[in-house]
Amino acid sequence: MSEYQQIYETTAINTSGRDGESHLSDGSFKVDIAVPKEMGGSGNGVNPEQLFALGYSACFNSALGVVKRQEKISDDARVRVTTHLYKTDGAPDFKIGVDITVGIANQTPETAQRLAEKTHLVCPYSKAVAGNIDVNITGIDYASLAD
Repeated sequence: MSEYQQIYETTAINTSGRDGESHLSDGSFKVDIAVPKEMGGSGNGVNPEQLFALGYSACFNSALGVVKRQEKISDDARVRVTTHLYKTDGAPDFKIGVDITVGIANQTPETAQRLAEKTHLVCPYSKAVAGNIDVNITGIDYASLAD
């Protein structure tokens, strides 16, 4: 197995957890963090699950681009990541899960599914969560994957 070489790093700093503020140490991004209304919070900010979904969808779509190039497919792709937060009754024990939905222009849902499954093997986020969270992957028609 080849040794990985670091090609990038970034640092984020959070104050006050889910009711606080997070920012990147280089000053390029700052965001207010808030507990969602569905969990009894103000909802006046974003939450970690939203940030995870944003990061995972961007990373997965980028890795999908690599897989598509290997297969000589240049059509545009859309990736939707839905993050779920779960908890157990009683003791504070939390878990997340994700649904990844992929559509590729001019490709069948079956092709999108096949490429998404290949992408799941190379995406850094997918590798990071492997065996730790439930990930469901679904290929669908590109046109049906809109906001």
